Amino acid sequence: MTENQIATIIVDCAFKVHNTLGPGLLETVYQAGLKYELEKRGLTVQMERPIPVYYEEVKLEIGFRADLIVNGKVIVECKSVDALSPIFAKILLTYLRLTDIHLGLLINFNVNLIKDGIRRVVNELPE
Repeated sequence: MTENQIATIIVDCAFKVHNTLGPGLLETVYQAGLKYELEKRGLTVQMERPIPVYYEEVKLEIGFRADLIVNGKVIVECKSVDALSPIFAKILLTYLRLTDIHLGLLINFNVNLIKDGIRRVVNELPE
């Protein structure tokens, strides 16, 4: 399954979670709901996976945590904020680079229409 095929399923699941729960809850609630929906569709989901940072030859275990990594190919960052700050996309791009994953989705569930809260972030996506 390609990154874009996985992303299509993620967006569909995010739509279902948002329709069911509505806006205004904590990010962790949406994250858990999205994980549940993705696994129902047969996808593999890692939640809160640590992403280490390397400094010279030293592996720093105090790196980052990706909200969701789906099928090892797409990182999903769940937000519940008034507006997506540009820094969120930059952080997601950093996660993509550190993991050598090519596609990320930044999903803000605190919107009236979920389509307005989804942003794609790409790290050299192959054809």
